[in-house]
Amino acid sequence: MENSINIPCLDLKKQYLTIKDEVLKITEEVFSQTAFSGGPFVEKFENSFATFCDTKYALGCNNGTTALHLAMLALDIKPGDEVIIPANTFIATAWGVSYVGATPVFVDCDPNTWEIDVKAAEKAITPKTKAIIGVHLYGQPFDIAPLKAICDKHKIFLVEDAAQAQGAKYNGKPVGGFGELATFSFYPGKNLGAFGEAGGLTTNNEAYLKHMQRLRNHGMTVRYYHEEIGYNYRMDGLQGGILEFKLGKLEGWNNRRREIAKMYQNGIKNEKIKLQTQPENTESIYHLFVVTTEDRDGFMSYLNSKNIFPGLHYPVPCHLQDAYKYLGYKKGDFPHTEYLSEHCLSLPMFPELTDEEVNIVIDAVNLY
Repeated sequence: MENSINIPCLDLKKQYLTIKDEVLKITEEVFSQTAFSGGPFVEKFENSFATFCDTKYALGCNNGTTALHLAMLALDIKPGDEVIIPANTFIATAWGVSYVGATPVFVDCDPNTWEIDVKAAEKAITPKTKAIIGVHLYGQPFDIAPLKAICDKHKIFLVEDAAQAQGAKYNGKPVGGFGELATFSFYPGKNLGAFGEAGGLTTNNEAYLKHMQRLRNHGMTVRYYHEEIGYNYRMDGLQGGILEFKLGKLEGWNNRRREIAKMYQNGIKNEKIKLQTQPENTESIYHLFVVTTEDRDGFMSYLNSKNIFPGLHYPVPCHLQDAYKYLGYKKGDFPHTEYLSEHCLSLPMFPELTDEEVNIVIDAVNLY
């Protein structure tokens, strides 16, 4: 029987309709208090998010790219410094490094987990290296322990880019507290998504927190007294209130993502389709469910013909983007990353998917 149901990669409206009444109530509360920029709703979310991540502190800001910039500023990364990052990530991971004038040094990903290649990262360390940014890509934690050991050995900083991994766990502990700092995106499509732009950071270092609080607010602690060049990077109150509410729902939503992922993992039997490897000491939240196949474009067209609409993350790796031509990377430098960019796609993944819809996707994949 032909599938007559359209199954998108992501459907934000379905989630909104389940929480509409609560969201509109929060909107009224924020508006009635005129708490539009920063303020009590943001502060409450920051406290709750720090608890959620098992860290001492959390900071809200206006997006995940800003969070990466603030992290580099807090760590005093400067022009002439190098920061190692995976080539297999969204470009924003590199932007934070570039914004402070430092040089992003790209490395390949592991061919099975698709996370940063730890051995490649160590080989890339030079006297100019000041930090490594590991990315919990697709909601799957990277191999933190050996990378942290390398950073400690070489006396450089470890930063977690957890933009896609709110609630993911490594050795039973939530991501966000393993490095000096962790950055988060609350872009609407994330598993914890704002109703607009928002981001955040976590840390156990009070000095970093205080510095970032000042930087996000025009470089001032006392109003109109600017201690350094700062930025307008505040989170708005509406996003703080909505994120605080949605954080209470997140564990349930993440668990549903895991159920859907398990259905995919157990149900997909097509040998032409490769799934991401998840080490036993990690718990992904499956922000994305990425697979690879040799004829990606043909596979995508086939799924579209079945009214299934997968996503594509990311067709051009960071080291081959025009913005970084000046670094001199070329095709062939990072073969695992490049293979993934040319052969991956993201199957439908959001908590409101029904079992029926998931099974339709599985059947279609197996018949390809």
